Amino acid sequence: MTSELLHVKLKENFGFEKFRPNQETIITTVLSGQDTLAIMPTGGGKSICFQLPALILPGITIVISPLIALMKDQVDSLKTNGISACFINSSQSSEEQQYYIDNLRSNTFKLVYIAPESLSYLDNAFNELTISLIAIDEAHCISSWGHDFRPAYTNLGYLKNRFPSTPILALTATADKATRVDITKQLNLKNPKTFVASFDRANLSLEVRPALDRVKQIIDFVENKPNESGIIYCLSRKTTEELAEKLSKNGISAKAYHAGLDNTKRAKTQDEFINDDCQVVCATIAFGMGIDKSNVRWVIHYNLPKNIEGYYQEIGRAGRDGMPAETVLFESYADVIQLQKFASEGLNSDVQLAKLDRMKQYADALSCRRKILLSYFGELVTENCGNCDICKNPPTFFDGTILAQKALSAITRLQESEPLAVIVDFLRGSKNAYIYEKNYQTLKTYGIGADVSWYDWNQYLIQLINLGYCEIAFHQHNKILLTSFAKKVLFEREKVKLTTVVKKVIDKNEIKQDKAKTTKNSLFETLRKLRYEIAQEEEVPAYVIFSDASLRQMEILRPMSDEDFLAVEGVGKAKLEKYGTEFINAIIEFQRNKSVIKKEKKEKKESTYSKTLELFQNGLSIEEIAGQRNLGETTVVSHLAKLYVDGHDLDLSQFVSDEEIAAIEKAQIELENPTALRPYFEHFEEKMSYDKIRFGLAFIERKHQTIQ
Repeated sequence: MTSELLHVKLKENFGFEKFRPNQETIITTVLSGQDTLAIMPTGGGKSICFQLPALILPGITIVISPLIALMKDQVDSLKTNGISACFINSSQSSEEQQYYIDNLRSNTFKLVYIAPESLSYLDNAFNELTISLIAIDEAHCISSWGHDFRPAYTNLGYLKNRFPSTPILALTATADKATRVDITKQLNLKNPKTFVASFDRANLSLEVRPALDRVKQIIDFVENKPNESGIIYCLSRKTTEELAEKLSKNGISAKAYHAGLDNTKRAKTQDEFINDDCQVVCATIAFGMGIDKSNVRWVIHYNLPKNIEGYYQEIGRAGRDGMPAETVLFESYADVIQLQKFASEGLNSDVQLAKLDRMKQYADALSCRRKILLSYFGELVTENCGNCDICKNPPTFFDGTILAQKALSAITRLQESEPLAVIVDFLRGSKNAYIYEKNYQTLKTYGIGADVSWYDWNQYLIQLINLGYCEIAFHQHNKILLTSFAKKVLFEREKVKLTTVVKKVIDKNEIKQDKAKTTKNSLFETLRKLRYEIAQEEEVPAYVIFSDASLRQMEILRPMSDEDFLAVEGVGKAKLEKYGTEFINAIIEFQRNKSVIKKEKKEKKESTYSKTLELFQNGLSIEEIAGQRNLGETTVVSHLAKLYVDGHDLDLSQFVSDEEIAAIEKAQIELENPTALRPYFEHFEEKMSYDKIRFGLAFIERKHQTIQ
């Protein structure tokens, strides 16, 4: 099939004008009948690589996917694009399963989604089906070298033996070289062509924060993002529940998700999140694989992930629509010790520990984070990304030797028996009960760091731990112990370089403004509400109707005809026919209302100006008009100046002299015609009032209009 025809199919069925990187080449390879391994980042468009060929190939495409809870959403998404698909898994009754198998025999469906454990359901039907393509999603699950090994995947190697002439497409978002080799071997792929797409998700901002008062930081973060969906990944089930409860108490719609919950509760939470009925899910890594929810705007890691593959896949669940999305990772040394314990007890412990080390190095990095991530996957870039915390706030180093000596001396005086918080209190000279109970206030170095803030001391101590001068004994109630390197600083005059602490200050006014921008009656919000209502009626996720990216483009383009609506990214023939009328009518109505509001505002403005004009012509002073109309005097001055410019016959010479007007006109030329009044005020060394300047500029503007 030619490239032109593939593009026609892409637009007609999926609403996209062009392919993402590697998609077209992968599709062409699959259509040629060759086995293929595709490594594409989450949100990179893996599904199109088997969904589009499925429309072209004569028989059925089998899609093997690990999570049955998501299959309905994937099938619903295909149906909204006018594509016939079904799923078969253990959640269905035997009658339902048989119904779909019978329809597969009669070629009613082009795609069937099935879990690896459920393949046996098709055993009896295999000989009667024309299987044109087998797609194995989340293929890294087959490899014990990967980050999410699943035993059920190990049996999939038989598929190539049973269907030797049917191409197999294996897809995954994250797989290093060892895992790629293992996938090929385990699936018995024949001379597969491997594609590794760029892992760069430039729309994701990357940030790592120290795990100090995490809950408060998260609450502040989420409150600044009303109506924006997000996922918070936690290391333990208990943490997901505790965090969800704390968020709920602060008025945030949040729920916990983990493998310990019963299937009904897990499914309900997942459905509510996918359908925009729940804003935040606090989850273990069991949540998210395969979720196509495109409008996740942020992902937070409450704990350090165990490897970069898992971390990159999890943050990839944000911003799948290509729009800007935020990711935040909280780093805690308690997490490191716990993860080291888990890794040492699992399969390939040496490999898993090494991967954990790489993860920690990423979190501790002082250089562009995106470059580190991309290089891990073998993609080398020379330019810094400009969209991570390091690029936005490059660290500055200073000689921190004295600070280090103070901190290490304090640890020594406390006999290496206290955790970080107590050491900071001791350095700061805190007068709390614990300090006095232990008589620490009598020790020689008590209060030696009183001039440094509590937050900064926390950060400096964490840096000293990173640098290896001290360590946390997690098995001894988090005591801070000195290492052998500490002696070099205390007794051998070794210099210590620390980085300047930059504390993020959240401007509450800025938060209010951002909330106002997000929640105001914009066209995007109007379309978002319409999308939600339709999704509720059809019992499908909102993003299945249209992605946020499509709604944003509608907001910009304001399409009011079928032809214009079809030009929106994500609008294909099926969606135009199904939803076009409702969305176009909503846009037209919004424009009409906007025009009415604009007209009303204009009339109101003209009315308020005419009242000021009437009172001024009746001989009232500026002060009297302001008092009578309950306005500021500055507002009355601006009214009179505008009325004069618009041609009304007003005597303003009482407020500004000809000499002053001439001086203002001269200043206007020298200052290159500034729009604000302050440059004039400063030019006249604050000796000419703002009112005189405003009236003078009104005289000048009216004079220029007369000349023109």
